[in-house]
Amino acid sequence: MLSPKTFIDYLQAHNLDFYTGVPDSLLKNLCAYITDTLPHHRHIIAANEGAAVGLAAGHYIATRHIPTVYMQNSGIGNAVNPLMSLTDEDVYNIPVLLLIGWRGEPGVHDEPQHKKQGKVTIPLLDAMQIRNAILSTDEAEALKQVEEAIAYMKETQRAFAFVVHKGTFDDYKLQNVIIRSELHLQREEAIRHIVEHIEPQAAIVSTTGMISRELFEIREARHEQHQRDFLTVGSMGHASQIALGIALEQPQRPIYCLDGDGATIMHMGSLSIVGQMQPANYTHIVLNNGAHDSVGGQPTMGLDIDLPAIATAANYKSTFTASSVEELDAILQSVVNAPKPALIEVKVKKGARKDLGRPTTTPIQNKEALMTFLNQ
Repeated sequence: MLSPKTFIDYLQAHNLDFYTGVPDSLLKNLCAYITDTLPHHRHIIAANEGAAVGLAAGHYIATRHIPTVYMQNSGIGNAVNPLMSLTDEDVYNIPVLLLIGWRGEPGVHDEPQHKKQGKVTIPLLDAMQIRNAILSTDEAEALKQVEEAIAYMKETQRAFAFVVHKGTFDDYKLQNVIIRSELHLQREEAIRHIVEHIEPQAAIVSTTGMISRELFEIREARHEQHQRDFLTVGSMGHASQIALGIALEQPQRPIYCLDGDGATIMHMGSLSIVGQMQPANYTHIVLNNGAHDSVGGQPTMGLDIDLPAIATAANYKSTFTASSVEELDAILQSVVNAPKPALIEVKVKKGARKDLGRPTTTPIQNKEALMTFLNQ
């Protein structure tokens, strides 16, 4: 395995001194090391992967130093546009080093949402004519690969991508963790109270990561079926629009979106579409812990911005904030009759149970069960 320190020191020695991206579970050790050791203006956790490529391009234009962008392979989709229409050699010809976690690698067990992306990761990079290589787990070989990649980028001004296997980097745990002592509410507890309060005919769309996993287990613990829930196991940032699409077609049914702060920030423009469409049956609940909790706990700006104020500016009709069970219960009782669309920000602690399981139904089974429920 590779030492995160050795790897980053080597990049820094070659003037690759700017890092941006969206955290990934396969890159979490590297991301944690970068977060702990680089000044904040040299490492920016971006809203989404496309935005990271934009930041990287700006850095290169200002400094002539090659930037580094990291992401999970699922994020390639967000990055395709700027990689093709900004950094590509047929447009502005800007070099970028890409570090891409290979979820769904063929032959390696992974969750269903990663299978297709895993199969097409390298063919997709090839189709974009981005030279790429699988990063070696042997340190000497990996540093030689990096040297060759840097030489290629300097000569051609083109992007280069390293695809990273699971377990490539040595363990490194984030040290500079901000503990928000004022936050006591556990996310799973908050979801349990939400499930207890919503109307029997309501449907829930939950975002990817821990939130969908916790919702599934809460239903199991309550001996309930899962037909009322759409567990968005992938497509980070798009749960609010899935929920909106359902809400617009079933205006008599209460629709709840259980979102995360990282997912909300990733595609924040979606709030304006909810506000524009004015669904009178739509409640958007953002469980905000200020972290990308599913991929290593890297920070987001969630607790440093005013999400209810942003929702109000986007034409949500009602907004609320809760940070305790008592506040949440009171809001859930009142939101039923509140003008909508409504947004509830629930401030929660980082972390999840170590024994938290995963859905035992397939995505297709989940979809079919919800469609049957919606058409009853």
